[in-house]
Amino acid sequence: MLNGAEVIAFAASADLRRARAFYEQVLDLRVIGHNDFACVFDANGTMLRVTAVAEVARPGYTVLGWRVADIAATVRGLTGRGVAFLRYDGMDQDENGVWTTPGGDKVAWFADPDGNVLSLTQFA
Repeated sequence: MLNGAEVIAFAASADLRRARAFYEQVLDLRVIGHNDFACVFDANGTMLRVTAVAEVARPGYTVLGWRVADIAATVRGLTGRGVAFLRYDGMDQDENGVWTTPGGDKVAWFADPDGNVLSLTQFA
């Protein structure tokens, strides 16, 4: 029923100005709207709506991710913009925080200013 409908992605923020700066300036997403309730971005054709909340619930899992062609280059670029990649106990991550799955996919995680876990994935 929804296979022809466009997906809208959501993230939460307790500080929309700070979130806007991160998603717009650090991640280089284009702002398509901003009001007191949300900041909306074009994430390569997918609408990303960062919604204002009083307090962000940190679920401890990835809430939003991007498929990238070259994860090493993307990690380097984001690190150069001040992004710190997350490390997880028990995961064999390389020096840049990239984990290689048993199937050969590569994944790296980072957080936005509200603690939402975001990821990069390079499929094998």
